Amino acid sequence: MNINSDNYLGDNRITTALLLAAGTGSRLYPLTKSSPKCLTLVNEMSILERLVNNLKKQGFKRLVIVTGYQKECIMEFLGNKSDDLVIEYIHSPLYRTTNNIYSLWMARAIINEPFVLFESDLVLNTSLLDEMVFPDKMAVAEMQPWLDGTTVSVSKTNQVTQFQKGTTDAYSDIRHKTVNIYSFSLLSWKGIIKRLNQYISEGSVNCYYETVFSEMVSDKSLKFEAVSFDHKPWYEIDTINDLAEAEKLFPIKMKKLAVLKKESALHFCSNL
Repeated sequence: MNINSDNYLGDNRITTALLLAAGTGSRLYPLTKSSPKCLTLVNEMSILERLVNNLKKQGFKRLVIVTGYQKECIMEFLGNKSDDLVIEYIHSPLYRTTNNIYSLWMARAIINEPFVLFESDLVLNTSLLDEMVFPDKMAVAEMQPWLDGTTVSVSKTNQVTQFQKGTTDAYSDIRHKTVNIYSFSLLSWKGIIKRLNQYISEGSVNCYYETVFSEMVSDKSLKFEAVSFDHKPWYEIDTINDLAEAEKLFPIKMKKLAVLKKESALHFCSNL
């Protein structure tokens, strides 16, 4: 694809998104017993539908989804197009024995332009993507006691300087939680592909892509500018408790609630 035409709106704005949605979502069981995590409802709207709406409002034109567990559910739900957003799929048959590093590697042949990388368990306000639609950004939030996972250090000039594994150990600098949204220039993506190829060829298919990003940031072959999501509506849904917290942040709007009540009443009457 020509990155100088279809995939730019102007000022290097990115309009391609990659969504990793291959996992089984085991920590959300039984909600994921027969459907993928991304179709879990957060107050009557699935995580996936919310993300697609976010992308369309931000002017995205292409969405590539790496599927695995219950891929048919995702494909049936979305189809190949949503308004002006074209949707493509890559299936990972090894989804049960590989991790997100493998899912990202699978996109190497189909994506040849700048893009924004998303995980399939995030809900967020569309406005949070305002800065993420430009190359080489990383979404972060200042570490809080209830957060876990990979953290990063950020310089005074907003550059990510180091990755760390999630830890409760004492530290002197301010740690920021990765929100698992990254944007890449084409040059950065080509460098990442080379490093991914090394890992996959060595059989390291069950680790996280953050391992690659960490190495490349450390040797200065990859740079990220941090975009703060502090005190803004977003949530990463891994467990039932996470889902409950996310529903507090994203309540049903009154207009939609009225429609749902009307539909429920009609359904009740039709069964009398």
